[in-house]
Amino acid sequence: MRNEEMRFPENFLWGGATAANQYEGAAFEGGKGLSICDVMTGGSLTRKRQMTWINPVTKETGYTDVVFQKPIVLPEGAVPGVIEGEYYPSHKAVDFYHHWKEDIALAAEMGFKAFRMSVSWPRIFPNGDEDTPNEEGLRFYDQVFDELKKYGIEPLVTMSHYEMPLHLAVAYGGWKNRKLVGFFENYARTLFSRYKDKVRYWLTFNEIDILEGNTYIGGGVMDYSEQNVAQAAHHLFVASAKAVKAKNEINPDMMVGEMLAYMPIYAYTCNPKDQLKAMERAREAFFYSDVQVGGHYPNYRLKEYERKGITIKMESGDLELLADYPCEFIGFSCYKSACVSAEHPESRNMANPYLKQTAWNWPIDPDCLRLALNQLYDRYHKPVWVVENGLGAEDIVEDGKIHDQYRIDYLRDSVKSIHEAIELDGVEVLGLTVWGWIDIVSAGTGEMKKRYGMVYVDLDDQGNGTMERIRKDSFYWYQKVIQTNGTDPD
Repeated sequence: MRNEEMRFPENFLWGGATAANQYEGAAFEGGKGLSICDVMTGGSLTRKRQMTWINPVTKETGYTDVVFQKPIVLPEGAVPGVIEGEYYPSHKAVDFYHHWKEDIALAAEMGFKAFRMSVSWPRIFPNGDEDTPNEEGLRFYDQVFDELKKYGIEPLVTMSHYEMPLHLAVAYGGWKNRKLVGFFENYARTLFSRYKDKVRYWLTFNEIDILEGNTYIGGGVMDYSEQNVAQAAHHLFVASAKAVKAKNEINPDMMVGEMLAYMPIYAYTCNPKDQLKAMERAREAFFYSDVQVGGHYPNYRLKEYERKGITIKMESGDLELLADYPCEFIGFSCYKSACVSAEHPESRNMANPYLKQTAWNWPIDPDCLRLALNQLYDRYHKPVWVVENGLGAEDIVEDGKIHDQYRIDYLRDSVKSIHEAIELDGVEVLGLTVWGWIDIVSAGTGEMKKRYGMVYVDLDDQGNGTMERIRKDSFYWYQKVIQTNGTDPD
């Protein structure tokens, strides 16, 4: 569609997204401490990512699956650690730490208005429980934000994107421990004070609702139980509210948003039982935004806690804090939709016969963003931002070029879906930051083979390569989309 109707609001923030543990590298430089992802090995389509552990007494080493596996069982005395000879993708990632000028120049060449990134929490507080931050880490991000400002690019900064300090998981048990609320507040205040004139948009916890399916990645909690998940969630909510409160005190012109992993849920059939199943499944994400954005615990979750005998330990004033300091906008990831069936409750996602799938068995749904944007905006009446959307695929380099028409087709549908939500439905959408605008390590498997970027990085699954950056066909397509503010150049 090449016409004026596809133009977006003039202040729409086009850009791309990354995460420090998948992008930054330099795991042992600049005074950085280990993160929870720094002890996770690479994986593949057939092998899950694994966390490594070491017994400091016996020196025995071992591995346990961590991605989308709830319980993590370690031998007595064992602790997460780095094992010599293993490959840990986050240690090097694609080395933004040493390529930040080059990468930001590429983002500017594409025309970015916004650059979503995360600050590595252990680069600022190596253990997480220090009183004083690591100045070398703070200076690194000063450079990055100053370079973005030079090109007129707004940073959108996630404070915790699966990279909490490992020490907080090992010594404190992660977010099930109330002490992490204070540690995070100190971290948030440090960031807000340091960058109050450089960063306007902030996100607290990346895909906060992933805590339900992966307590280690989502909350640094290794001893899974529904009680621990509920307690950890409460502490995350309180920490988020304290961050909003701190922002208001330091620079109220900044905005703090929630980041939710979201996808529309379809009933597999018109059977009313399937409709009820879809409602229940959708609530798994809505619960987190109902509290973090809506400011209160919804009755459906309180009744569930009551049935299961779950009791949340709260401090006086917690509920008032949640009500008074909710997040101010909703950032969310959306790559696909899901189908559920009451007849197959064990299946998290029935194959949708109306949709094609990627090589990683993700359904390609051209309308999922319009649906997601409407569902979230109608529920909370706050601005929404598509902070992650993209297509993971195995790209082939031919004569130094990458012809990724499949990615262009996917992103074209995404842009059209967002525009329909704005133009037809009146949804207030702040922007779009395409996920992995540059190739980065996959969070799900730790491999490079699953590429999302519009810029290719010469690196393989074992960490071999030159790190050369190569513009894909999608780079030039997105460049024209931004130049024309949404008009499809094809």
